[in-house]
Amino acid sequence: MKKTSLNDIAKSLNVSKALVSFVLNDQGDEKGISSETQKKVLKKAKELNYKPNHIARGLRLGKSQTIGLIVADISNKFYAKIAKQIEVVASENNYNLFFCNSDENQEKEVELIDMLKERRVDGIIISTTQKNTAVFTQLKKEKYPFVLIDRNLPKLSANFVGVDNYTGAFQATEHLIRNGYQKIGLLKISPSYLSTIREREQGYRDALKKNGMRVNNKLIKTINFSDIRLTVRAALRELIQPPFSIDALFSVNNNITVACMEYLNEMNLRIPQDMAIVSFDDIDLFRFSYPTITAVAQPVDEIGEVAVNILLDEINGISQEKKQVALPVKLIERRSCGIFENNIVKKF
Repeated sequence: MKKTSLNDIAKSLNVSKALVSFVLNDQGDEKGISSETQKKVLKKAKELNYKPNHIARGLRLGKSQTIGLIVADISNKFYAKIAKQIEVVASENNYNLFFCNSDENQEKEVELIDMLKERRVDGIIISTTQKNTAVFTQLKKEKYPFVLIDRNLPKLSANFVGVDNYTGAFQATEHLIRNGYQKIGLLKISPSYLSTIREREQGYRDALKKNGMRVNNKLIKTINFSDIRLTVRAALRELIQPPFSIDALFSVNNNITVACMEYLNEMNLRIPQDMAIVSFDDIDLFRFSYPTITAVAQPVDEIGEVAVNILLDEINGISQEKKQVALPVKLIERRSCGIFENNIVKKF
């Protein structure tokens, strides 16, 4: 079937091809074309199933109508959900999405940024694994639009959309304390220099201190990103035995939490009877597992939507002001911590 062209629309309405082009490129008002004529052009374009040539339009406007997305770990459902929302919002704004995964590798991330620039994407959304600001300082010098998500670089003045990690971790730890748990371990993920990990660890530490409990650094274990299951098993094997004998765990992400659930089941340890758990980041599994898992829920859809809107504002010259957005989180209380009443932990 022959593809409908601008000329086909123009002939059917007995108007010029230029007029049709102006209307379909949102320049009708600028060119003094009446609203009635614009409506006729748009209606006819829809009737004839006209599909615009985005490549040609991009060349005319100096834009590719594409944005790039780089996430650190696509196996993490948190990033998968964000990617889906970003694609939806980008599509609603007539943008296509190039999706990339850095595998928490700094060198690979830099290569992906260069690749996306070579493909002339109009801007990038990225959950960075960088330790310093060099690559983004260079992007700023080039006036290349980008938005950091989830992970921030505090020394860099740049667009960022994330959540209040500190408060979420503080609330999660204090929930365990209020339910009567005394030896609370923390499992964090590598690389531990990331802003999200540092903020969540600080929330954990401050909640213990506020409640008169000593912070024991030996109860804080770093889980290797490249082998979560193996390092979770090793960490828990140490923490559940004397002299530590922890009775609760705060996990900084959902992948670690799932590995904890698997290992505790393997060891015939019950949740929460033998070990309470709170996870930072909520996933569907936690609502349906037995017992259900208490978790800090992040506004994933809102993170994606806000990030796209900030990026498009910069791409389109609407705003060059750098925005730092930290969205609130919510502690979802479920059964993995029991219920503390009258100095007794009820563990179902």
